[in-house]
Amino acid sequence: MSDHEIIVKTKLGEYSVPKNLLYTAKDEWVRIEGDTATLGITDYAQKKLKYIVNVELPEVGKKVKVDESVATLESVKAVAEVYTPVEGEIIEINEELTEKPDLINTDPYGRGWIVKLRTSKIDEGKLLSPENYADKISKEE
Repeated sequence: MSDHEIIVKTKLGEYSVPKNLLYTAKDEWVRIEGDTATLGITDYAQKKLKYIVNVELPEVGKKVKVDESVATLESVKAVAEVYTPVEGEIIEINEELTEKPDLINTDPYGRGWIVKLRTSKIDEGKLLSPENYADKISKEE
């Protein structure tokens, strides 16, 4: 384990959980910087979905509430919704995903981010710490 991430090893695989992010029980991650929240899906989620072949992104300017879907991911295996753990307005979408949806598979915590929101309300009590998220996924398999 490094200082920057927790590696969770299970019978089905190995998953990275960066320590500088917060997580949801539905396998999204959020990076909070001031009043901006960047969202994506976790390494665990992208490995469960397998190869992501299409991403439907929201309109910039859309206002969203907590637990509202902000994107739809299509993989060879399933279709999954990405839900926001914060309330706010979509200020940026990762347009690169329209041409390269597999960035979510290859770099889920970096170039595979999905949306950025200007947040009006962050309930960090609903978010999981890296340690709690690592514990959650280790128990799922």
